[in-house]
Amino acid sequence: MPPHTETHPVDRIPPVPQLLLGGLQHVAAMYAGVVAPPLIIGAAVGLSGGQLSLLISASLFTAGLATLLQTLGVWRFGARLPLVNGVTFATVAPVLAIAEQHSPGEALGFVYGATLIGGAFVVLAAPFFASLTRFFPPVVTGTVITLIGVSLLPVAIRWVSDQQDRVEPKGLLLAGVTLILVLGLNRFLSGFWSRVALLLGLVAGTLVAWPLGMVDGSTLRDAPAFGIVSPFHFGAPGFDVAAVLSMIVVMLVVMAESTADILALGEIVDRPATERTLADGLRADGLATSVSTVFGGFACTAFAQNVGLVSLTRISSRYVVAVSGGILVLLGAFPVAGGIVALVPQPVLGGAGLVLFGSVAVSGIRALAKASFDRPANVTIVAASLGIGIIPIAAPDFYAGFPPGVQTVLGSGISAGCIAAVLLNLVFGERAHRDPSAPDAPGDTDTPLRRES
Repeated sequence: MPPHTETHPVDRIPPVPQLLLGGLQHVAAMYAGVVAPPLIIGAAVGLSGGQLSLLISASLFTAGLATLLQTLGVWRFGARLPLVNGVTFATVAPVLAIAEQHSPGEALGFVYGATLIGGAFVVLAAPFFASLTRFFPPVVTGTVITLIGVSLLPVAIRWVSDQQDRVEPKGLLLAGVTLILVLGLNRFLSGFWSRVALLLGLVAGTLVAWPLGMVDGSTLRDAPAFGIVSPFHFGAPGFDVAAVLSMIVVMLVVMAESTADILALGEIVDRPATERTLADGLRADGLATSVSTVFGGFACTAFAQNVGLVSLTRISSRYVVAVSGGILVLLGAFPVAGGIVALVPQPVLGGAGLVLFGSVAVSGIRALAKASFDRPANVTIVAASLGIGIIPIAAPDFYAGFPPGVQTVLGSGISAGCIAAVLLNLVFGERAHRDPSAPDAPGDTDTPLRRES
């Protein structure tokens, strides 16, 4: 008889209650992030309230389809990791730029045409991009994962202030109560209940917010019961060379960020990403991006906040995240259900987000521990890369005077820090100063990601 092999936690199917609660927890963590881009884009192109509601539903629906593809996989599409996918903020600026060049009635058509081509480009480029993993030893991956967490913290802070310039006392109170609840529940509950501490904290924080008048019920009252978007509802794709080229540039940045998320998640769930995993994950992003244009969605990529949730809860089953994909599909088809999730006030999300996003940074620090800091070059690589990556986080308008293409690349702390870490490692890393014919030294911790046999 063949030797017994234990199923990896990523491939285990938990009991149904854990599947449902874990999936709902992932949706609660990413809901605000997935509806924000269509809100911004829809307002910019002058959509009516009803049309805007449909645009949000389309983003939820397509995020669900992308998540199912990424977690369950079809042939060579899907990393088969607990990755939640949704609309990426990286494309908002170029989408608005494309929309400004066309009349309001045609703007979304040209946006979808450029996004359709951008998704196809990602599918074709995925294996070539994945082959670059040899340039991602622990000193690089740890730096990038740390930057993911650090770059997400301002999002949590904006949630605490409810997107205002200053935080109100009630908002700070709610955020503080939610943070304490999440930490306390995670510490004192045991088993599965400690792993859904974030969801319990969000529910409790919302109940505290209700008597304070900070729960907006209009999202639930105004949401239609059923609202799935018909194919090409917002217009057939239009094609403009400049729009397509700008979207391809952005998709390169999206691929870099998605690669960082997959690498981070692989470290967290103890299934290090191989070249095949990365290629399959990027192909899923590309296919989901192209398909989303049919239903009125936008470019899809992995959500870093959900990577942090996996780190925090230690629930690594991809089937839990697949359930969250199914929930997102239902939310997209039944907007009234999405209105229930939207009841959670942003300060409550912010309180939970502080520990959630901080967990990603901790995962990066853990990955950096695998690099040898006895070598001064590694200290220099990490220090400079973190500094470069934090520039757009600390000063969002720092690159405002540069051409749009430069702003797209350097305006993301993740992509800027990733590029810096890779280049610095090539110049100063141990492999740059080693005889190429010599074998790896014993105990060398700065080895690249393995290939899958």
